[in-house]
Amino acid sequence: MNTPLIYLTGLFVLGITAQWLAWRMRLPAILLLLMFGFAANTVVDPTRIIDDALLFPLVSLSVAVILFDGGLSLRLGELKMTSGSVTRLVTVGCVITWILGTCAAKLIFNSWWIASLAGAIFVVTGPTVIGPLLRHVRPNPTISSIAKWEGIVIDPIGALLAVLVSTAIASGSLTEATVDIIISLGSAVAISTVIGFITAYILIVMFRKHLIPDYLQNPFMLMSVLASYTLSNLLMAESGLATVTVLGILMANQKSVSITHLIEFKENLGVLLISVLFILLSSRYQFTELLHLGWPAVGFLILMIGIVRPIAVFASTYGTKLKWQEKVFLSFLAPRGIVAAAVASVFALELTHLAGGDHSVISPEMLADLNKLVPLTFVVIVGTVAFYGLTAAPLARYLGISERNPQGILFAGSDRLVRSIASVVHKEGFQVLLVDTNHENISAARMLGLPSNNASILSEYAREELDLGGLGRFVAMTPNDQVNMLAALEFQEVFDRADLFQLKPNVSDKQRQALSHQSKRARYIFSGGTTYRMLSDLMNDGFVVKASKLTEEYSYSSFREKYGPQALPLFVITESRKLIILTDEERSEPQAGETLIAFVPDMTYAKVEEHQKKASEKLAAKELKKPEGA
Repeated sequence: MNTPLIYLTGLFVLGITAQWLAWRMRLPAILLLLMFGFAANTVVDPTRIIDDALLFPLVSLSVAVILFDGGLSLRLGELKMTSGSVTRLVTVGCVITWILGTCAAKLIFNSWWIASLAGAIFVVTGPTVIGPLLRHVRPNPTISSIAKWEGIVIDPIGALLAVLVSTAIASGSLTEATVDIIISLGSAVAISTVIGFITAYILIVMFRKHLIPDYLQNPFMLMSVLASYTLSNLLMAESGLATVTVLGILMANQKSVSITHLIEFKENLGVLLISVLFILLSSRYQFTELLHLGWPAVGFLILMIGIVRPIAVFASTYGTKLKWQEKVFLSFLAPRGIVAAAVASVFALELTHLAGGDHSVISPEMLADLNKLVPLTFVVIVGTVAFYGLTAAPLARYLGISERNPQGILFAGSDRLVRSIASVVHKEGFQVLLVDTNHENISAARMLGLPSNNASILSEYAREELDLGGLGRFVAMTPNDQVNMLAALEFQEVFDRADLFQLKPNVSDKQRQALSHQSKRARYIFSGGTTYRMLSDLMNDGFVVKASKLTEEYSYSSFREKYGPQALPLFVITESRKLIILTDEERSEPQAGETLIAFVPDMTYAKVEEHQKKASEKLAAKELKKPEGA
């Protein structure tokens, strides 16, 4: 790994491998990325391959892309009920965290100036960590909105605060520092707002008037992000992070053009950049450098987690409508991520270079403290990610604001077919939510006691406003195959792809296979040729949805003998109360002790033999009408 080619290739290989292993082992990816980075340091010294003059601009540009991606995930509609809490957390909470963090940092640093800089840096949290944590924990919408907004908005604020502190350090005079801070703060706000708005306006106009071809839209957006970031930084140091965050929020909330394809590109790019950056930065240090900080670093970490964060949350949210359980959860959700590492690395390098100049205000004591800043940052990142990553989910369940592995189902559709299936699933103790634009269907669902919402499943409201607490799967079962496909596409940002299901399109097997390769974004639900038309025909023939408890005496073979080969299994509920949605991929035979939910002939409607005869006749008729090559 001593050549640039091998080293850079190794960064990508190690980064993506760490991400994949973290997904397989259900661990926070940052922990493995840092472990791989420290391990890489034992093999190669990256400072001999990538010069600092090139490294830190690359890091800064990458962080800009990551924060822009974070801004794209923020919806202003989420602030209807949480704007007060978010505003207080990023203002009052920020100041409290900075002051208390500065005091706690004196355990490590001798200089108050460097302690103050560390306190400013640790104001930032980690949107790259909070996002995956929220997807894993699935707390209620209020908590998700507050945590997501705080995690993204606080990063540019923390970076600006660090700029103000470094400005004060460089000035060497408290009076001059005060004036510089006021001027710098006003300039940063003005620059980021103006450039962010102008860039967003230009992009929207060019996209709306089709002045940019489709194949250039992603590169053009990326170019605009990097250019606006760099321009802002040229005018005012570190104001670029606020600019790209503003730009992301504006692009995400405008209604003129669709940017769905741009968001997907930025998400993929963000994962790649995070993977490479963490290994790149952590590989510059030996793990022993973290250990040399000793017990004071452990004490600092404990203070930040157990004292500073809870005080900041409870003080800043005092008088809001947040429940005490929600405040407790937010008090123990502040992991640090790539922004903290990048900002600490940049400022440590800049102030170290400043120490080498003539008439430097950086004393030897401060220089010694600067050498501890980045190792301490990695200690905080590892400690907070490990602590919050391991405790967030159990704490949320204990506080009653989330569920472990939610088994509920969000149904797209609420007609007679969907209601019959959802009713049985609901009676078995699983949460369901039916979404339909037909008011009569929704009224019928509510008459059955089924939670439902009169809305379009393709609307932004459905994705952003619905309470998905307890819902871990999405099933598209409308009569319209195109709506089902589009709905699955829209909700891939909400649910993992393994938890997205849709009915098979009502086309030939050959056409369905072609569609599957081209545009399928969800798994086909149920086994066999279960299209909407087939299920509707079964209902019209008198089939009903029924739950059957299997035992040693009444086994699956007994079930088949009773209802015949035309009975269609839909779900299996295991003894551990796990709801398994049956597909062509899930064909295991239900066992004794499990509950089988299936479409079966209604024994009170007609005899089983009559149903089997009708089904056989229909199957034979379909085979005769089946086109050649289908």
